[in-house]
Amino acid sequence: MLKVLKFGGTSVGTLDRIKNVAQIIKKIKDEGHDVIAVVSAMSGETNKLIEYAESFSKTPLESEMDMLLSSGERVTSALLSIALNEIGYKATSMSGREAGIVTDNSHTKARIEHIDTTNMKNAINEGKIIIVAGFQGVTEQSRVTTLGRGGSDLTAVAIAGAIHADVCEIYTDVDGIYTTDPRIEPKAKKLDKISYDEMLELASLGAKVLQNRSVEMAKKLNVNLVSRSSFTPEIEGTLITKEENIMEKPLVSGIALDKNQVRVGMYGVTDKPGIAANIFTALADANINVDMIVQTVGVDGKTDLDFTIPKTDWEICKKMMTKFEEQSENIDYNEKICKVSIVGVGMKSHTGVASKAFAALANENINIRIISTSEIKISMIIEEKYAELAVRALHEAYDLDK
Repeated sequence: MLKVLKFGGTSVGTLDRIKNVAQIIKKIKDEGHDVIAVVSAMSGETNKLIEYAESFSKTPLESEMDMLLSSGERVTSALLSIALNEIGYKATSMSGREAGIVTDNSHTKARIEHIDTTNMKNAINEGKIIIVAGFQGVTEQSRVTTLGRGGSDLTAVAIAGAIHADVCEIYTDVDGIYTTDPRIEPKAKKLDKISYDEMLELASLGAKVLQNRSVEMAKKLNVNLVSRSSFTPEIEGTLITKEENIMEKPLVSGIALDKNQVRVGMYGVTDKPGIAANIFTALADANINVDMIVQTVGVDGKTDLDFTIPKTDWEICKKMMTKFEEQSENIDYNEKICKVSIVGVGMKSHTGVASKAFAALANENINIRIISTSEIKISMIIEEKYAELAVRALHEAYDLDK
């Protein structure tokens, strides 16, 4: 098999950890597989480089920042290659350029346009292990670019797609995807398999194991992703794959919790066509991401609007809402809320999933403020003080601890 492996900053954070990664690669190579490893900068290195730049300029040129920051990953790739050669394995490090990664010209947040795999294929044919510096590529004009947050994951997935690898394994400090956050519910179980869509829902709902962009790309390029840990490489990890590859479709795969929410309430709004359009257009123009919306028709031609936004957008939202003060009797904000969500592809074909969630919360005397649903998820806004209790109650209601 051809495996693309990706090692994040904590996995290569020290020289000892780089040595540990060399052992993981050695074992996979000894099993007869071909290996392309993509590496991040050692944890903390990127921040150090940013500080260096800021000591000269608060607004350095983005193209120069790319040149600077891309060096972190090149350091790791060379060190790992040296470590592997020392223990008797033919390894070669490659920068994004040598790996054939061509991007657009958007410095600091470039998108990969195509990958010329010639160099990598030649090295594999020569029996070499390839260590690619993640997070970077070059423009058609040969200027170095970086891919933004989660860029090394993107590099790995894109390479796996371009070279038709059998699997892309993302090594972090967590050994897979769990039914919920094990710090909240110690009975959380590691999933063997999960679909791309479920993973995207869980990731966007606050489960921070894999970045959305890399899961989206894996779905598009049909790359089998595995999330596993470099600290416990003997544990299998979780396969993220297309829904058709999952025989037993679980009713609910996971419970996600997001505390980064504020509820905005507008009461006694004049109920006439276009009012909601005006409000939400203004929010969109201010780049405020509105999540859940509920409109209830009041009395005497008035209506109430409730919606949620990220806490990070709260200040901008307050400023913006002053424009609409005259059109409503009252606008209030509640930041003591959270969003708890259940996710599962099995929901598409089963009834009673929602009622079970509502009953589980009702049993704990938890009041639901707002509900929103999609094909594979149900999200509920509740008071923040019940966050952990709600997660545990739902986890038990769907037998996720079994």
